[in-house]
Amino acid sequence: MTDSSLRAPRFALLAALAAAASLAPAATTQASTVPIRPKPGAVSAADPRAAAAGAEILRAGGSATDAAIATMLALGIVEPQSSGIGGGGFLVTGDETGHVDTFDGREAAPAKAGPQWFWRDGRPLDHNAAVPGGLSVGVPGNLSLAALAHERHGRLPWATLFGPAIRLARDGFAIPPRLRSSLELFHDVAALDPAARALFFDAAGTPLPVGTVVRNPALATALERIAHDGPKAFYSGANAVAIARHVSTSPVNPAPMTTADIASYHARALPPVCAPYREWKICSMGPPSAGGIIVLQVLGMLERFDMKTLGPASPEAWHLIADAERLAFADRDRFVGDPGFVPVPTPGLLDHDYIAARSALISRDKALPEAPAGNPVGMTSVLGMGTPVEEHGTTHFVTVDARGNVASYTSTVESGFGSGLMVDGYFLNNELTDFNIVPDRDGKPTANRVEAGKRPRSSMSPVIVYDRAGHVRLAGGAAGGATIPTQVIRMLVGTLDWGMDARSAITMGVIMPMPDGIAVEAGSNLEPMIPALAAMGYGRVVALPLRLKANAVERTASGWRGAADPRSEGATVSP
Repeated sequence: MTDSSLRAPRFALLAALAAAASLAPAATTQASTVPIRPKPGAVSAADPRAAAAGAEILRAGGSATDAAIATMLALGIVEPQSSGIGGGGFLVTGDETGHVDTFDGREAAPAKAGPQWFWRDGRPLDHNAAVPGGLSVGVPGNLSLAALAHERHGRLPWATLFGPAIRLARDGFAIPPRLRSSLELFHDVAALDPAARALFFDAAGTPLPVGTVVRNPALATALERIAHDGPKAFYSGANAVAIARHVSTSPVNPAPMTTADIASYHARALPPVCAPYREWKICSMGPPSAGGIIVLQVLGMLERFDMKTLGPASPEAWHLIADAERLAFADRDRFVGDPGFVPVPTPGLLDHDYIAARSALISRDKALPEAPAGNPVGMTSVLGMGTPVEEHGTTHFVTVDARGNVASYTSTVESGFGSGLMVDGYFLNNELTDFNIVPDRDGKPTANRVEAGKRPRSSMSPVIVYDRAGHVRLAGGAAGGATIPTQVIRMLVGTLDWGMDARSAITMGVIMPMPDGIAVEAGSNLEPMIPALAAMGYGRVVALPLRLKANAVERTASGWRGAADPRSEGATVSP
């Protein structure tokens, strides 16, 4: 059966995404897939101006990491609802030797945060009430991540990477349809700060029309200062004072953040999570992101099935994906958090025998009646089951340089326009609402409870795929909160099992677990399968117009080819 309503509060996000989709028509940009000659490289991003910024850096001889940093900075100008220097992210880099690095720039809770950070008068705040203002702001991580990655893999001077973004901020950019719809959808947050109202709204409080040129001189000046002085210009001095003051004196939900909180932040280089899938090796981000674990678990559970023969038109294939996702999400909710604070059993969760045992629970033609968390080696009995709300103000972009190095980067401010607080022309994130607002379950602490200095769990899933010869086959990722790993899984099954090009795989719909059934993207190739899926025993099968967004770059016989989601204004640009 179908049902357009969503009663389960855990997946209120899906309802928000559906509402957002109704305000965002299909993209008008048609540069989604561009054949690329082998030598220059490519950039795929959610906005053509940001992709062009990365391509400019590649033309100047920059590395894939250099181009990714320039793309991130530019997206903070033209896609402020999704990312920027006031947010954080995860970056996975890989080269032709098979070496993979991952960088954790996830935002961190201030020193005075604790398990009842989001409680008032003995009761937890509603998620929507916790989003706007200072209480939800984590110390931003994107610039620290960029500096660490540049130190490891940069080729051009740091300041050079800021040039395209500074020009965009100084000279202005035309508002695209997706930004305009986001200004309407997230109006109360986007218009919370007077500086933001002055940039994006008219005197009556109405979002400026599509095509209006917006100039952001405050952000241009801030970027010039960071370009000249390095990341210290962000994490100390006047900028740190401004962040701490805005958070601590916010008219909504003020919270105690200090300059010491900001100065103490450091991005981390962490080990990647990698696993084989058929003839390929897939690498992604480990905790505090749960996305990589979910993707690798699902693919591992699917490996015993002949997905190629089933094909994309088979309801059975999508049922197998859905039940594998249900099992992986259950493990996520129970076990994954910031590994600096909780003992995440990552090796146990990715163990071949463990995944095989989880796969054995899946029937080819009947839905699992329940999908509980498993018992991986290294698990702890002191953790309770969590019920998180995920980020959905997010973007993904991919770069590849002339040497075949790739960078797959997911960046976020969490909800649309983050906390709504603006400092020097950029929005501060609301990343702390990715923690479990209710810290304990059944008398046990959850892995993703709020703690001082801790980084909230994420679903971000940047991936790099290697072929059997050790060459990069594909790199990609997605935006869309809890749908992120499901979008990446769809992309990988589509390209690796079903022989699609990356854009065709991205264009397919997604299937998404819910507590009492599954959701499929309305209007996609999956909606006609609803009767067949319902007959397999899912409690509900819901069609929703989800606000999805993915980007990838893949190697083909003729060279690199980029792919961007036709649902967005995404584009691929070559140098």
